[in-house]
Amino acid sequence: MRTAIALVSVLIALSGMPARAADNVHLFGALVAEPCVIAPGDEEIALDFGTVVDKYLYQHTRTQGESFDIRLTECDLSLGKTVKVTFSGTESAALPGLLAVDGVSGIAIGLETPAAKPVPLNEASDGVSLQTGSSRVSLKAYVKGEPSAIVNRTIGRGAFSAVATFGLEYE
Repeated sequence: MRTAIALVSVLIALSGMPARAADNVHLFGALVAEPCVIAPGDEEIALDFGTVVDKYLYQHTRTQGESFDIRLTECDLSLGKTVKVTFSGTESAALPGLLAVDGVSGIAIGLETPAAKPVPLNEASDGVSLQTGSSRVSLKAYVKGEPSAIVNRTIGRGAFSAVATFGLEYE
């Protein structure tokens, strides 16, 4: 009887011991210094095109660009002197390089510099020179009609939206 109680006690004690495997969790990463910090509030940028009239797109194929900025602060030029912006998102099949929209058909959203140079989706922009302290990357977005939708006058009406993610590459 004592042997049985002792054996049960050992089994209970062993079942409470944690099982361990050597080196089965590996954690790693890299710490880097970025030349600038995205200004508070610019982590997400909302741009409202307001009302876009389909007749305007049939006549001009695209809207005027709506300006927006990515503001950068705490820029340290010893860590980088220029920044390139890459926008990623769902590309329009009819207008490669432009952002596909949800909600309506026949349009896409394009991005460009203030000088009207295209910034294709999923491609880095030209480098923008940084300034010590605060810098600004100025861009424009526009709505463009798809060629077949313009020819056939089939641009859909209604609310539309699109989402892109921007990444910054410093040099």
